[in-house]
Amino acid sequence: MNDVNQTAAFAKPSEIVAHSLSVDPEYGLDDSEIIARRNRHGPNQLRAHAKQSVFVILAHQFKGVIVWLLAFAAGLSFYFHDVAEGVAIVIVLVINAAIGFVTELRAARSMEALLNIATVTTRVRRGGKTVRIDAQDLVPGDIVLLDAGDVVTADVRLVHASNLQCDESVLTGESVPVAKQTDPVSPDAAIGDRACMVFKGTAVTQGVGEGIVTATGMETELGHISHLVQTAESSASPLEKRLDRLGHRLVWLTLGLAALVIGAGILRGHEIAAMIQTGIALAVAAVPEGLPVVATLSLARGMWRMAARNAIISNLSSVETLGATTVILTDKTGTLTENRMAVVQYLVADTAIDLHKQGESVQFESDGNVLDPGQDTRLGALLRIGALCNGASLGEAGETPSGDPMELALLRVARQARRTLVPKCEKVGEHAFDQATKMMASVHRDGEEFLYSIKGAPEAVIDVCSYVLGSDGFEDLDAAARADWLDRVRIAAADGLRLLAMAMKRADRADAFPYEDLTLVGIVCLRDPLRGDVTEAIAAARAAGVRVVMMTGDHADTAAAIASQAGLGTDGHHLTVIEGKELTDLDPGEVDGLLRDRILAADVFARVAPATKLNLAALYQNSGHIVAMTGDGVNDAPALKKADIGIAMGQRGTEVAREAAHMVLTDDSFGTIIAAMRQGRVIFDNIRKFVIYLMSCNVSEVLIVGLAVGAGLPIPLLPLQILFLNLVTDVFPAFALGFGAGDEAVMRQPPRDPAESIIDRSRWITIGVLGGAITLATLAAFWLALHWLMLDVGPSVTVAFVTLALAQLWNAFNVRAPGGHIFVNEVTRNPWIWGAIALCLGLIAAALWVPSLSDILKLPDPGLAGLWLALGASFVPLMIGQAFVRFGPEHRNKSSAQT
Repeated sequence: MNDVNQTAAFAKPSEIVAHSLSVDPEYGLDDSEIIARRNRHGPNQLRAHAKQSVFVILAHQFKGVIVWLLAFAAGLSFYFHDVAEGVAIVIVLVINAAIGFVTELRAARSMEALLNIATVTTRVRRGGKTVRIDAQDLVPGDIVLLDAGDVVTADVRLVHASNLQCDESVLTGESVPVAKQTDPVSPDAAIGDRACMVFKGTAVTQGVGEGIVTATGMETELGHISHLVQTAESSASPLEKRLDRLGHRLVWLTLGLAALVIGAGILRGHEIAAMIQTGIALAVAAVPEGLPVVATLSLARGMWRMAARNAIISNLSSVETLGATTVILTDKTGTLTENRMAVVQYLVADTAIDLHKQGESVQFESDGNVLDPGQDTRLGALLRIGALCNGASLGEAGETPSGDPMELALLRVARQARRTLVPKCEKVGEHAFDQATKMMASVHRDGEEFLYSIKGAPEAVIDVCSYVLGSDGFEDLDAAARADWLDRVRIAAADGLRLLAMAMKRADRADAFPYEDLTLVGIVCLRDPLRGDVTEAIAAARAAGVRVVMMTGDHADTAAAIASQAGLGTDGHHLTVIEGKELTDLDPGEVDGLLRDRILAADVFARVAPATKLNLAALYQNSGHIVAMTGDGVNDAPALKKADIGIAMGQRGTEVAREAAHMVLTDDSFGTIIAAMRQGRVIFDNIRKFVIYLMSCNVSEVLIVGLAVGAGLPIPLLPLQILFLNLVTDVFPAFALGFGAGDEAVMRQPPRDPAESIIDRSRWITIGVLGGAITLATLAAFWLALHWLMLDVGPSVTVAFVTLALAQLWNAFNVRAPGGHIFVNEVTRNPWIWGAIALCLGLIAAALWVPSLSDILKLPDPGLAGLWLALGASFVPLMIGQAFVRFGPEHRNKSSAQT
């Protein structure tokens, strides 16, 4: 056997393909040849999607630099026999890993639950007999028999085709079934134009056919896309990148501060061992132990909230990635549209009839008047012809409709109009759709006459009509009227509508020629309708500064019409459309500036292949965008994986798309994406708030210890006290900040710069000012306790401890958004904040007055005067912080951005 070149099978006559595969289409393969070919080509299946292992998910929790730094600090603590400190840090690491592990494991298993694979069988001709086999047993050269409703299980070169149509939307994105024939096509024809081929993963909607299997498994077009999915590189999320950069800065900051203070202490005559322990204290102070836990919990809570809103997120950081999104690349069919045809308008003589769906019924309007199908002759005739000349079935209650999508749409509108789907007249004849005539007809007995109902391509039907049904009855269809109808057809087609002409005649016998002396009743206009929430969701995305760009395998006119209806383009108008043939050789890394600018300005990409979608996603990423990609078809899968956040549809989506995605919408609602985007922005703002909060608290701890050592004062804070503050007074307010509901205006702001750090220059200044204020208050209280209240070092340390603890609690109010009211803002409205402060006050009280705990922490009673001193000093940073928020650089930056 000589293997046929799969890429050329569609360009060769079927006889040559059969010869290349050494098979007689009338006999098929024999058993020995089947075994040999199966051994050569393997089973007809795609490579299985690897289940994410428990160990991989667990290892992912220990990737952050901050986690490594904490582990190093724990190791040093154990080395210097500070067991309590080491154990405390280890507990932090375990809690962080446990939360992240449980959340991501649950998400991974939820995603895997969506990926159910059903066993499919196929009818083949083998050894001269027709048999049904498991699709996995197909081999190249098998003769496959196709019928309406079959799922195509391999790539097949057609030998015979009778009225054969296939739904290829999962592969090409085209929502209308493709008519098939047996003649070869051009060698450079796109997948959607290879009319002599049927492809693995598509479905037969109409007709019958036979063909030769030319490719199985990973060698099919579906297999090529699956390979693209497996080789497409996933990108680290923006949040992971930002936290990693922050972690690296903290490492160098910590090492630098520790070395500086240890060196200064040794120069001042302190013991080396004591200075090393002080260095550990500084390391503990500099590292925000609560940051990994709070970040993980904030993302986990966002993940759980999104699951409640019908969005399953595969990993924690994907929640925040949506908030950073600058462009959404969306598929059309099944994502923006419902992936089903619907009648939207009828064209009749001199006017048009528009349809408006109202629940389960439909209302017909023409020139502002509501029409009754029972009273309007033309409308009633159109509905009746659509129901009679029809090979589809809506099925009984609970059954799945079957048949051509356009015929199903005709049945649905007839049902919604409450017309009888099967009129009380006997069907006595049928003329199936013929590619040569581009028409079909049915014949029904209607009293003493026979009613011929005809539908088909408008040009073909109009050409055989002699009359037209006007408002006053039958009228001659002269040359001028015929030209006018054809003009109306061209205008409607240019708007992306699918068109069928309806005609009729009556005869006194059932065997008359159906396609002559017909009366044109009208033109049915169909469209794959927009999903109900799409227009509003796209408008919300635009208000949030996020571009939505359509990428589809469908034709440019259809794509542009849907895009315009959905509100894409500049202010919902002025669409820029690029066809895939212009991007065949696109290389994201080497595209010239003019083409790059033209691509980035486009609103619609039509007739694009899966590899082109992948390259476009990479081009947007290379241009600095955070890319969200939505889709439901096999053709979308590679780009879904490559995107920063791939979003698949759970109900209509294919298994391959769901495997590749970072998020699956179980309700298939485009609006859920916007809700997730808002959640992502709120999470980032919350993360930024608690990072500023934690870092300002930790900076104050470092400065307090470092300045005290440098000034020759006793050390005002011990390592275990610092760790207690970091795990108690720091973490719980940080948790509360992470759980905030967010600013109501968050979706009216443009997306942040993808290159923007969590902590930029102005926020580092904020951290420095807030940390400096806490340092000033704490050292002042410590000095006053020593020299004014004349307390010993132990009680003075307690004063410093209480001052720092309370000042850090009040510091939570200093991270409110600039420009907000001092007493009513997103922080004061957050009930978690008040709960966290109450809890922390209780824990501080326990640290002071529970003997066993105060002994471990070495906090002797400072007396009432010392406590009053600590309380008063703790409010100084709050007042300084509020003034800075009101007049500082963040306030100026926000004011300038608004103007």
